[in-house]
Amino acid sequence: MRIRLLLAALLFATSAFATGFDDYFVDKTMRVDYFHTGSHGQEVIALDRVVSDGPWPGSRTRLIDSSNLGKYYVEVIDRATNQPVYSRGFASVYGEWETTDDAKEHAGTFQESVRFPWPKNPVQLVLKKRDAQNAFQQIWSTVIDPDSRFVNKADLKPIGKVWTVFENGPASEKVDLLVIGEGYTEAELPKFHKDVQRLVGKLFDTEPFKSRRKEFNVRAIDLPAAQSGVHRPRTGDDRRSLINAQYNIFDSERYVLTFDNRALRDVASAAPYDFLEILVNEKQYGGGGIFNDQATAAVDTGFAEYVFVHEFGHHFAGLGDEYYTSPVSYQTGGETHPEPWEPNITANGAHPKWFEVCDKDVPLPTPWDKATFESHSREYQKERARLRAANVPEAEMDKLFRSEQVWETQFLGSQKYAGKVGAFEGAEYEATGLFRPQADCIMFTRDEVGFCRVCQRAINRIVDMYSR
Repeated sequence: MRIRLLLAALLFATSAFATGFDDYFVDKTMRVDYFHTGSHGQEVIALDRVVSDGPWPGSRTRLIDSSNLGKYYVEVIDRATNQPVYSRGFASVYGEWETTDDAKEHAGTFQESVRFPWPKNPVQLVLKKRDAQNAFQQIWSTVIDPDSRFVNKADLKPIGKVWTVFENGPASEKVDLLVIGEGYTEAELPKFHKDVQRLVGKLFDTEPFKSRRKEFNVRAIDLPAAQSGVHRPRTGDDRRSLINAQYNIFDSERYVLTFDNRALRDVASAAPYDFLEILVNEKQYGGGGIFNDQATAAVDTGFAEYVFVHEFGHHFAGLGDEYYTSPVSYQTGGETHPEPWEPNITANGAHPKWFEVCDKDVPLPTPWDKATFESHSREYQKERARLRAANVPEAEMDKLFRSEQVWETQFLGSQKYAGKVGAFEGAEYEATGLFRPQADCIMFTRDEVGFCRVCQRAINRIVDMYSR
């Protein structure tokens, strides 16, 4: 019986990965824009439009996503055979919003998109969402006929100027990263070019991106703004920029995203891309990253390079935040924790999902001086809140961050199992019940330690998915 099940699974996997691109698709990108609305436990998705988004930049061989990442999952099903011909996991702004206090009191509507190769024939588009048991359940479906008059086949005239940072091969065979400048005036575009080189350079000086650089293409878009900077509601610096990136997402002073998905996607359609990074021309510390959606980083803080790499880890590989003492807008403190889908967080400290990577001499769960760390962090967070309330110059905040970096690097590096893979309690905004792989990692602190081994493994899997 077990042999028959194994053979069936292998046959299914083989048929899924053997789907021929030319059998079902043409070299063009279909983008489906929709509205994602929620109110008091109800979730509604409504179609906005179906448009062309330029040539298809993605893999022509890895069409089915087997990573099991993301809160959501999109599946494109060929109507003639009822077989999936394309799929991807992803997360969304809506998916984060529904965990905030605001979602308890108000309705919310967010713009979202899914992109996939342009089908030759009618397809059924299916959106799925994880349930409490982590299984994907269908929440919306629609049939799309590529020849319908309701499908706009015209490509958009490019907005902004595309330029190449570096290129290693055809878009279909590489991971394509697109960097968009937000809040740069025409006179500041040379600064944008330098910021791109600096921040992209830091990413590709960090493993495993450093070793896999030849698997990437990186392009950027000059997008001249009428006014320098982006919208900062807490400081009264109001802006209307081209893709409307802003601080104060979910009322978090450091969280930067754009809610204007349509504007973002229209700008990005000028270049081939698999992943998007928005550089905001600001000095205030901030950024954000959502898996397979967007990543942002403020370029002129003392920790801009860290923010760029950290947030790209969220966006690129679905890595979860490993810190748990910083204030966040999400609801935390649940009595039980289902196993997170993020590859670097587990609820099973005795047998983590990365068990095969754990060092054999490390106990599970792994002891560390958690009480001392938390006591220090409480004092640090009080000082951070005091400085933010006083609206001090950003240099004062950077000074605090640097002193914290020195303390954390020394403290975490002195732990008995520092540098080893185990299961360290405290992760993803939860002090208890969730575990991270190593004592320190760029997903945990600002320390110059790079990605831990588990995070590197997760990143390499995504590189493989898009570059082969």
